[in-house]
Amino acid sequence: FFHFYSGICSALKLTVPSHTIHGIEGQPLHLSVDYNFNATASEIQIIWLFERSQSNPKYLLGSVNQRVVPDLEYQHKFTLMPPNASLRINPLHLSDEGNYIVKVNVRGNGTIAASQKIQVAVDVPVTKPTVHTEPSSGVVEYVGNITLKCTVDRGTRVAYQWMKNGKRLHAGPNYTFS
Repeated sequence: FFHFYSGICSALKLTVPSHTIHGIEGQPLHLSVDYNFNATASEIQIIWLFERSQSNPKYLLGSVNQRVVPDLEYQHKFTLMPPNASLRINPLHLSDEGNYIVKVNVRGNGTIAASQKIQVAVDVPVTKPTVHTEPSSGVVEYVGNITLKCTVDRGTRVAYQWMKNGKRLHAGPNYTFS
């Protein structure tokens, strides 16, 4: 982001993580932001917004010259420690998944501005699995079949893998998976 004022070139560089940040539900999450500029600043403003898909960005909090201006609805959840532009979310909820937009304005001899977007995904830890057997006795004659059903109550991106004596089971004449 380059802006020209009265022949002087001053750049404001804003650095954020380039990949999706994964946080764990119920835990704090830190969104790390760095910025630097080569101008004399009389005022530095930092603004954080949040957007979910198909919705308008919502103001979370901001700061002007190190004085934080929170949105009262979110003031206990989001923390900003100016002049650092990084954001802390605590605790993280599933509803916090989406894009976080940080905007920095620097006023000196004119105003320079830059904004960046950070994508956040929220992971829910997998709960302990439960296994049901049919027939429920678990006893089968030589010719019968037994069905084992494994379920988890909560968790994101759950993958199931059946093992027998510590070795991975594969589909075949004796085993079918669904």
